[in-house]
Amino acid sequence: MGNVFGRKSSPSRVTEQDKAILQLKQQRDKLKQYQKRITLQLEKERLLAKQLLKDGRKEKALLLLKKKRYQDQLLDKTENQISNLERMVQDIEFMQIEMKVIEGLEVGNYCLESMHQQIDDILAGALTQEDHDAVLAELEAITQGEDVALPEVPSESIPEVPEAAKAEPERRETKNKPDREMLAA
Repeated sequence: MGNVFGRKSSPSRVTEQDKAILQLKQQRDKLKQYQKRITLQLEKERLLAKQLLKDGRKEKALLLLKKKRYQDQLLDKTENQISNLERMVQDIEFMQIEMKVIEGLEVGNYCLESMHQQIDDILAGALTQEDHDAVLAELEAITQGEDVALPEVPSESIPEVPEAAKAEPERRETKNKPDREMLAA
């Protein structure tokens, strides 16, 4: 009955890594809510300890401050747990990106190999014996060094660079250096 309109169900695009990331983020959110609740409670207890001191109930205030100290330590541990969860989420997400890149490279390599194969097949069937002989002759000429035309080397000497021109790039470099440092900051 779930297939009322005749639609076929497609496979889920949610991976195990996606589920793990969701669970980690949910845990992180719960810890953040816990942190807020404890922080509010700590503030109330601090005010209550002040009031107890004003009322002359020092022992009760001291006990409340000890409890506050213990809860502060719990908050620190909670902060470390949140940090670890966020790091784990980032690591999993980064690994997913790496896997997609690797898959893309593999697909690209397969396509490239396929194209080379197709080109080889086309060339093998499209060349006549005369074309094949011409290609071999050209290959032989290249390997023998024939028909290789190199440019002429100039015979005149290169003019000397004046000392002032040599120092100018150094001045430009030191002048631009503070700008680069400001941009880096």
